[in-house]
Amino acid sequence: MPLLDGDHVTDDTGTGFVHTAPGHGLDDFEIWMNSGRLLAEKGIDSAIPYVVGDDGFYTKDAPGLDGARVIDDNGKKGDANQRVITALAERHAMVARGRVKHQYPHSRRSKKPVIFRNTPQWFVYMDRDISAEGGDTLRARALRAIDQTKFYPAAGQNRLRSMIADRPDWVLSRQRARGVPITVFVNKETGEILRDEVVNHRIAQSFEEEGADARYKPGAAQHYLGSQYPVEDYEMVTDVLDVWFDSGSTHSFVLRNKQKWPHLKFPASMYLEGSDQHRGWFHSSLLESCATNGFAPYDSVLTHGFTMDGEGRKMSKSLGNTVAPQDIIKQYGADILRLWVASSDYSEDLRLGKEIIQTTVDSYRKLRNTLRWLLGNLAHYQPSDTVAFADMPELERLMLHRLAQLDGRVLHRLQGI
Repeated sequence: MPLLDGDHVTDDTGTGFVHTAPGHGLDDFEIWMNSGRLLAEKGIDSAIPYVVGDDGFYTKDAPGLDGARVIDDNGKKGDANQRVITALAERHAMVARGRVKHQYPHSRRSKKPVIFRNTPQWFVYMDRDISAEGGDTLRARALRAIDQTKFYPAAGQNRLRSMIADRPDWVLSRQRARGVPITVFVNKETGEILRDEVVNHRIAQSFEEEGADARYKPGAAQHYLGSQYPVEDYEMVTDVLDVWFDSGSTHSFVLRNKQKWPHLKFPASMYLEGSDQHRGWFHSSLLESCATNGFAPYDSVLTHGFTMDGEGRKMSKSLGNTVAPQDIIKQYGADILRLWVASSDYSEDLRLGKEIIQTTVDSYRKLRNTLRWLLGNLAHYQPSDTVAFADMPELERLMLHRLAQLDGRVLHRLQGI
């Protein structure tokens, strides 16, 4: 076996000859893939076997260990470790054994341990030619579309542009129990995708009538393939689509559905969401539309911050720090909530708590009392009391001038809306 020079092994974190498991770790995977030419010169097949299946069992690519389980459905350790140790001992290939306690990655939701493994996936390529004339890629289309889109605030343009410029190919598939299935059949022998309009029509019709769960009904594969293709020759892909692909397709199935929503325009005048959607909805919508239409699905993009509690923590039900607008209106009135919104910068994260609301209440009272005092001064006003503009003191004329300017800006903004 060749020695591969890995940059991830440094003199301050450990050096030496270590085993490489490209199917079970990102660093090992990348160095293996980048060493394809060296491996070929040594006569070594650089293809990475799929040693662990999605059920946690070793596959036939691990001879003598197939059927051993690394991890079970409950996140518990299986018998694979012991079987590997026993096999090494039987061949006198083990110098010593011991127990080491170390940190292990865990699922954010279930809190169960997870393992890294390589799996075949479905991709959308960013840098392959997709134009009939040649010389155009999805990345190039998306970058052009970003330049033609207005962003509020303007910093959002650079943020999305850097994401598109640096992103790798888009992995569409996910191995999850829930989601919209990838409706594809693959020939087991050749690996070729089945492209047949009749089969696609059957799938589309069943989804329209029964929903995406129709794919998982017994006999679904036979129904879709019909009599043209032997069901035993084809594998029905069970992977589901990336959730952002679902939401990113709304421009096709909402904006362009003139039968249901004839009043909507395409592209949309504006997409509006939180700042995290530069990597989510804005991102996937842009790529899908550029691939299928050649341009962005929106003329402009507006991003806003998030509402935090008074201490700057994200509001969540688990923390119990949420503030309901209805509670504020009930206690202080709707005008207090309106004033807080009007005086906030929507592009930044906003804090909302009792002290902040009390500050807004105090501002509202000052504003209300000031207006009451001004109106009180006008209670006995008569037209004969009017002072000509030319006879006013210079400071009063300046204030009236500034007021007229403000009035014009407000009216212009309202007309634009």
